[in-house]
Amino acid sequence: MHRTLLRPKSIIQTITLMDRNILETNFEKAKKWKGCVYVGSDLMMLDQLTGASFPTDSRRMNFILIGLCTKGTVRFRMDTQLQELKAGCMVVISEHHVIDGYEASPDLEGLCFMVSMAFYNEVIHNVSDVSALFLFAHNHPIFPLSERDQKVFNDYFYVIKKKICEEGNRFRRNLVRTLMLAMFYDLSNLVYHFQQSSSHRQTRADVIFTQFIHMVEEHCKHERRVSWYAKQLSITPKYLSEMVKHVSKRTPNEWIDNYVTLELRIMLKNSTKNIKTIAKEMNFPNQSFLGKYFKEHVGMSPSDYRKS
Repeated sequence: MHRTLLRPKSIIQTITLMDRNILETNFEKAKKWKGCVYVGSDLMMLDQLTGASFPTDSRRMNFILIGLCTKGTVRFRMDTQLQELKAGCMVVISEHHVIDGYEASPDLEGLCFMVSMAFYNEVIHNVSDVSALFLFAHNHPIFPLSERDQKVFNDYFYVIKKKICEEGNRFRRNLVRTLMLAMFYDLSNLVYHFQQSSSHRQTRADVIFTQFIHMVEEHCKHERRVSWYAKQLSITPKYLSEMVKHVSKRTPNEWIDNYVTLELRIMLKNSTKNIKTIAKEMNFPNQSFLGKYFKEHVGMSPSDYRKS
């Protein structure tokens, strides 16, 4: 029992030491790959993976990667754990994970989305919209798809690619956002059914992390203290922090701030409520405090974000 509880802490220490010299992924460089189409620095799509010059050194992800391998194999390490992507399997890797040791077979073929976090925040309309997909992917980045589900993903890929290429379409960005959200829903449903039929046994850390995220989704408008969430889970704040950091490579505070800023973005973009009302609904002491918090995490004031 004691060995099990100590293991996550030792892994966290190893990853913390490893992280010190790790570069972030380069979205702009990836846009220059052959056959790539993109929307600014927000969304990139690639369907010519053979010969792509992926980095061989350790890189920390600063975007979301969603891909389907249609031929060949890819091996890589994610947070020091060896992964192998085979034909017919999907890979989903969210930000903050560290990738290295990339090796691809010469016949590699597949379809790949790279989505910036800024664009992802634009796409979703509710903080719990696609949580099943990304929660599952934290510890299970690779999973098989049926032939039918592969076709569904393939259809989404080429419809979205076609819309990206319609540069004269006045509503191009909105169309792409809507299609991406629909794809996220379909992938989340796929993950749900995969979980129901899987015999995989969740670890204690997996269970705590999932429970914590669902609680944050429900309560982040009114509660931002890590100690409160730990109390609801009947564990100490320190243990909660260790488990969450072990599974996601992010602290509980980072997750809480992420969901709070997502809620704020959604309210600013999708409602006409004034900022004072939003501050009250989100349990901030006043409008000024909300403004400082939002600018610290988003880089602009709430009013500037609403106008952007």
